[in-house]
Amino acid sequence: MLSLARSRLALPVQLLFLSVNASGLFLGGIYNHNTPDLYKGNIHHAFGWAVTWIVSAQTVVGLIRLYASEKTRVQTSEEQAASIPVSVAFMAQHRRMHSMREVDPYRYSNDSGHGTESPTSRSDALSPMEEPEEEEMLRMYHRQNADFGEQEKKKGGLWRQTAIDRFLSRKIPAMVSERALGLMNIVYGLVDRLILILGFVAITTGLVVYGGIFRGNHVFNGLAHFVKGGIFVWYGLLTLGRWMGCFADIGWAWNMKPAADVVGRRKAAMPSAEFVESFLIFFYGATNVFLEHLAAWGGAWTAQDLEHVSISVMFFGGGLCGMLIESKKIRHLLNTSVLLKSGTHGAHSSNELLQAPRTYGFSLNPLPGLIILLLGIMMSSHHQASMVSTMVHKQWGTLFVGASFARAVSYILTYLSPPTSLLPSRPPSEIITAFCLISGGLIFMASNKDTVAAMEAYGLNAMFSFTVTMGLTAFVMAWTIVVLAVKGWAFRRQQAPSFDTRIPA
Repeated sequence: MLSLARSRLALPVQLLFLSVNASGLFLGGIYNHNTPDLYKGNIHHAFGWAVTWIVSAQTVVGLIRLYASEKTRVQTSEEQAASIPVSVAFMAQHRRMHSMREVDPYRYSNDSGHGTESPTSRSDALSPMEEPEEEEMLRMYHRQNADFGEQEKKKGGLWRQTAIDRFLSRKIPAMVSERALGLMNIVYGLVDRLILILGFVAITTGLVVYGGIFRGNHVFNGLAHFVKGGIFVWYGLLTLGRWMGCFADIGWAWNMKPAADVVGRRKAAMPSAEFVESFLIFFYGATNVFLEHLAAWGGAWTAQDLEHVSISVMFFGGGLCGMLIESKKIRHLLNTSVLLKSGTHGAHSSNELLQAPRTYGFSLNPLPGLIILLLGIMMSSHHQASMVSTMVHKQWGTLFVGASFARAVSYILTYLSPPTSLLPSRPPSEIITAFCLISGGLIFMASNKDTVAAMEAYGLNAMFSFTVTMGLTAFVMAWTIVVLAVKGWAFRRQQAPSFDTRIPA
């Protein structure tokens, strides 16, 4: 988050992380040397090293970007300082002052010039009392211009005013071209946005290897539960992020969508959050139809396989319906009959009666919530091989039902009181939606056959997984809020001279 905010603290924190990670790798190497391989061919080993090298490369690129962009940043700052806008009135007075001095540098405004000046020129000229004030403004302007670049130079690099700093400041800008720097910025930003998912995969695969589960043909059942459950975990985190104000610039934070002149054409053209949710549901259903029988490929189809395929078909159709509802073109076509019939009325009547309702300004699409609701009801009564497995499935099914009801409350609140500001409205029901989705997704991941078998082998009941997941979910949500608050703090710290903090939270 510090790197997303372009904070200078990002690089030191990354170096600290690499130091801690190196200590873990050292201890892990000692353990592996003295312990036989208990899980041969596991993916966590190779994936963990891949993530380590990606993070290391990102840190190196961050260091290069810091010093390679130093020269460009100083030049840009000097150009910006040189082009600080001066008021039109002041520039006009400044030009009139110089024009007057060219005619007669010793003439004041109360000098008529023995009739040679027109009344207009006499009234436009500056008086002796105004001249010192304007000269002082000019001196302040040039002083700010001179000090602007000095402030940039005082910031320094990571090791400020040291031999390392001077060496890197001298060598790196000469080695990196502007094109290479632009490519580095793209790669760095891409890694910034993928690192959370990569870390999530590294943690989950590490838990699999630590538990010794998903061996042999059981990997298909494990993948199905971990992938699907992980999607709902991230869906919950996205919901929490929307409540906190993430994606407010594209209208996803339960706020008014900013116009193109505020955020640009690209962001203004972004679809609604409900459209993206419907598309993901549609994509899941379209792809998962062909994967439900993967664990028993070539064998006979069972009733459970058909149940799972039916759920995929529901996702396919529900997501498609949700996308159609979000289409402005479709809604415009649905209004055709009303528009045609209203054409027979007078212009005054049409202007009054054909005004767009307030609900047209934001999305009230219940299809994503309805699909999650039906999925929760189905999983709450989904037959399993054991009582523990049935109860675990009922737990995350019930949580999904709760998430759907909480989302319905959000839509009711939004319908009764539409958003009127670009700031996030933060409906309180969305916190419950996020909590239910995250906890339901975690229990979904834990409801795989191997984990349930391990619970039964150790004499644990379904309540154990439920209580542990609730505590973990609350901690994850608290940590997410803290991390995003740190991002906001870092951004304000970088933009401190020009950032207006008077907007209430």
